[in-house]
Amino acid sequence: MEIRVSGHQIETGEALQAHVSDRMNAIADKYFSRAIGAHATFGKGPHDSFQCDIVAHVMQGLVLKGHGQAQDAHVAFEGAAERIEKQLRRYMRRLKDRSSPGQPSPTIDEIQDNASYIVFDGGNEDDDAGDAPAVIAETRVDIPTSSVSDAVMMLDLRDTNALLFVNSKTGSHNMVYRRRDGTIGWVEPQ
Repeated sequence: MEIRVSGHQIETGEALQAHVSDRMNAIADKYFSRAIGAHATFGKGPHDSFQCDIVAHVMQGLVLKGHGQAQDAHVAFEGAAERIEKQLRRYMRRLKDRSSPGQPSPTIDEIQDNASYIVFDGGNEDDDAGDAPAVIAETRVDIPTSSVSDAVMMLDLRDTNALLFVNSKTGSHNMVYRRRDGTIGWVEPQ
């Protein structure tokens, strides 16, 4: 598995790079030995802390993301790595627990994280926007067709707060989202 370690405005030493490589290879060997690669990015966080963002390409089209923040770079990395490991564990358990033979497994195209950002002009600071917030970026993604339970799994894998999908049973657009109390909400049109 190809592992890259980089830093934004900080220097990543050999010890940190070796630790990242060892830990990511251990996760890949435990859950998915054919993983393509991972990229760990370290940066400065608020209050003299460190941030670590990991993007792991497990297979073609399946991207996992994890974030960690702590006063030490190693601890920040461990937080992000635990998030990746938890996502992989849930994904593998989900694939093994499929008991209904009638339900198809999600395809790689349904799980892929294909987003691009378009940055808009923020406008003049002198303009009075009132209560309306400025639109900064728009995310473009493919809308997968899946069951509600598969959509919740994709929500976890993409490490996002909301996911719009086409319900495979009804054919209508639905949305699952993470509520403030940690539970999952489901929006289905009438």
